Amino acid sequence: MTLALPGFDHVRLPGADGVELAAAVGGSGSPVVLLHGFPQTHLMWRHVAERLAAEHTVICPDLRGYGASDKPAATSPEVYAKRTMAADVVNAARALGHEHVALVGHDRGALVAFRAGLDHPETVTHLGLLDIVPTLDMWNVLHGVPAAVGYHLFLMAQPPGVPEAMIANSADVFFGSFLDAWTGDPSAMPPKIRAAYLRASAAAVTSIVADYRASAGIDITHDQADLDAGSQLAMPVTVVQQDWGARLGYDAAAVWRAWAPDLDHRLTGAGHFMAEEAPDEITTAIRHLLTR
Repeated sequence: MTLALPGFDHVRLPGADGVELAAAVGGSGSPVVLLHGFPQTHLMWRHVAERLAAEHTVICPDLRGYGASDKPAATSPEVYAKRTMAADVVNAARALGHEHVALVGHDRGALVAFRAGLDHPETVTHLGLLDIVPTLDMWNVLHGVPAAVGYHLFLMAQPPGVPEAMIANSADVFFGSFLDAWTGDPSAMPPKIRAAYLRASAAAVTSIVADYRASAGIDITHDQADLDAGSQLAMPVTVVQQDWGARLGYDAAAVWRAWAPDLDHRLTGAGHFMAEEAPDEITTAIRHLLTR
């Protein structure tokens, strides 16, 4: 069964390098692009997108390698670099006639949004980031036993072969473990939605691993180059996250201030899947961002 966002058109849009993205597009007004996380698809935005579509054109793509979007082979590190995935999003928005967009991402989508903000400041007018720190900082704060919460990052950082085989052989258990462990309110993810995420993820093991592997290699290189150059996010930035800093022993707001001078940093009591668990809170944060 294919699920769709009610009232949205479902289209295919050109990304970068011949890749096409599947996307849901609805509403009218200034454009807002919403990027999903792991192990999900654009369906994670179903509540927030409906609310925002009352006053904005809302564009919800599946990232390359996920959902119904193209899943190119990782013939080089660049194929799933966040720089390339950010170019996908900018190209897709332009194909719809939007030269300037607000961009909001969750989890993996937030890493893509972060890179888009650095690489395409002429396009990204406002940036919302849910439950991440930048890739370079993520690796720097994962130390000792508390880092076990991110074991999947280390697994999928391994050379091609073993991670793909291990995950493919137990896909529902692997992907389902994150949906269960990271959900603060299980009722926020109904069985049909959870099943849709599992189906989509099981069909995308190789590309999902490639996405994560890029974040243990080329994405670090790109972030480090920007850090060394003193690059910062030029647009208003809102970050909403769980209090991972307290759990892992770092100051999350300070990490973000180094990248985002115009920062609104918020903590939430919702779980990782906050757009589904607390859609009113996240919609309010996005609306506030768009007024800055």
